[in-house]
Amino acid sequence: MRHTSILFVCLGNICRSPLAEAALRASAGARGIPVTADSAGTGDWHVGKPPDHRSIVEAARHGIDISGLRARQVGPGDFDRFDLIVALDMANLDHLRGMRPDGTQARLSLLLDHVPGREGQGVIDPYYGGSEAFQRVWADVSAGAEGILNRLT
Repeated sequence: MRHTSILFVCLGNICRSPLAEAALRASAGARGIPVTADSAGTGDWHVGKPPDHRSIVEAARHGIDISGLRARQVGPGDFDRFDLIVALDMANLDHLRGMRPDGTQARLSLLLDHVPGREGQGVIDPYYGGSEAFQRVWADVSAGAEGILNRLT
């Protein structure tokens, strides 16, 4: 099986994309699928900061520690470093399409495009919500991660 590198992208890289990265890593590890996963944001407000504490709590509820992750901003080099760049919503996908350098290899997609029946949908931004919103995000990113892995195998 070919090793695949995947980058998850949301707005600030502190809520949705770190959870997507965690879900993919955990599921790929459990299934023995070789992948590299990372996450980034289209915005630069949180660069260098850890994930939102509610994301850390939600990941921990599933036995995953994401407290060591640090936010970063997606850059042009990512389009050559990753095989697949996965946006968490349509606004971020549009942003990625607009910044994509000519001749780069990364395929772009929306996370929920990998979940049958959810194509074209975005993962909600839980930033202004409570723990229920983060639980909903976890359910969505876990389903998306499984969908991606199913396509890889």
